Amino acid sequence: MTKTVLITGCSSGLGRLTARHFAESGWNVIATMRKPDATLAAEFPERIFEAALDVSDPASIEAALEAGMTRFGAVDVIVNNAGITMVSVFEATPAAAARQIFETNVFGTMNVIRAALPHLRAGGGGTIVNVSSGVGFAAVPLLSIYVASKHAVEGLSETLDHEVRQFGIRVALVEPSFTRTQLDLNAPRAALALPAYERERGLVSRSIE
Repeated sequence: MTKTVLITGCSSGLGRLTARHFAESGWNVIATMRKPDATLAAEFPERIFEAALDVSDPASIEAALEAGMTRFGAVDVIVNNAGITMVSVFEATPAAAARQIFETNVFGTMNVIRAALPHLRAGGGGTIVNVSSGVGFAAVPLLSIYVASKHAVEGLSETLDHEVRQFGIRVALVEPSFTRTQLDLNAPRAALALPAYERERGLVSRSIE
């Protein structure tokens, strides 16, 4: 029987490549993003179903799951790929910006998992793949909030795997190293002007630009 995967953050970058990879490998793919553009579905009309999903909106998650399962009959794997970052000195990072990153990277991942678990249990098992980062175990300067969010995802994943394996569900982590995607190119450079942190700003700017 053909397996089905739901992937978040498929508008560009790793999410889009992952959706294509699964489709090319014969999987059914529920490719989700905040604003579907139908281009992935046009490439693989039999394999890819695009659905609107905002990880901060539980109602949209439920709707995407239901629509995808109506199309393909079930869901076997969840790939939590959606995420945002920010290049910033922690001391000058606005609290609202930090909360926004955690809202997407941590609570957004939790929202998707919470919605998916009943379906995976009902189906007798499955896999949840959480896309973390190399900074989840090796921190770098000027990414403190992003690093903290990925450490939270790592802790969540490792604990959750123990809780849900009794249902035939496993939780896996993927920890990519630096990859030039829209996540990096679109990351806001906030609060980089503090003179006391000029050395760190130069090091990180050279590694990203």
